[in-house]
Amino acid sequence: MRTNKYQLEPVVFQTFNIMFMILIAVVTLYPFLNTIAISLNAGNDTIRGGIYLWPRVWTDQNYRAVFAGGTLLHAFWISVARTVLHTVLALFVTSMLAYSLSRKEYVFRKPMTIIVIMTMYFSAGLIPHYFLIRDLHLVNSFLVYIIPGLVSAYNMIIIRTYIQTLPEGLIESAKIDGAGDFRTFMSIILPLCQPVLATVALFVAVSQWNSWFDTFLYASSKQELSTLQYELMKLLSSSMNLNSSSAVTNGGSAMEGTHEVVTPASIRAAITIVASVPIIIVYPFLQKYFVHGMQLGSVKE
Repeated sequence: MRTNKYQLEPVVFQTFNIMFMILIAVVTLYPFLNTIAISLNAGNDTIRGGIYLWPRVWTDQNYRAVFAGGTLLHAFWISVARTVLHTVLALFVTSMLAYSLSRKEYVFRKPMTIIVIMTMYFSAGLIPHYFLIRDLHLVNSFLVYIIPGLVSAYNMIIIRTYIQTLPEGLIESAKIDGAGDFRTFMSIILPLCQPVLATVALFVAVSQWNSWFDTFLYASSKQELSTLQYELMKLLSSSMNLNSSSAVTNGGSAMEGTHEVVTPASIRAAITIVASVPIIIVYPFLQKYFVHGMQLGSVKE
């Protein structure tokens, strides 16, 4: 009887564990799957409600309405360009600053750290920031997406903390071999910081990809600099101004001879999917760096 009890306990635990994990997966995935279902469901049918995990009336009208204007493709590449360039430059500049402030021999390490951290607590405000951007001649320029915000105090602290955990013997060995600070940073620090850089890269990339307010402030008058999020925001705003019973079809006018319409709820779901898919595609390539550190075993004591 005692033996049967010990044999039954692992089975009960594993069964409960599997059921609990399935519940967590369902709770996590349901909002996204529900949004996909609504985006693929006819707008006039969506108004009735009751759409959960499967479209009731299949249609691609919602996505055709999103891409009907012909400007999203160009805006998509602008968003990709700003995200990639800003992320790469921000990682390089922020990691260089983090490495400098992590060195104990740097005499201005503490005051510089305080100055950087103060930017997290104090801001001049939106209007002075706009005047600064204007005086730097960045208004209606692609560089307005790249230069502002290259250095983040929060990301710098994360990278600096990670660098401080690296074996000091690596840096000392590089200096003994005649490597300077920049050579040590490029050849030793950057390769070992891939896990933290991948994590920070995801933070920066998601922020850049989802940003639309800077386009509205600094580049709204120049259509060729419009980003995907800004175009989707304009589309969503125009759809939200309509009554839920009004029709929004390709080109923004009713299509004669069809009862298939796009409603604010359906177009909002389609916009959410369009904006989320690129980040979902990139995330698996960065996930493996979140746990494992590449410095393990690099120094043999």
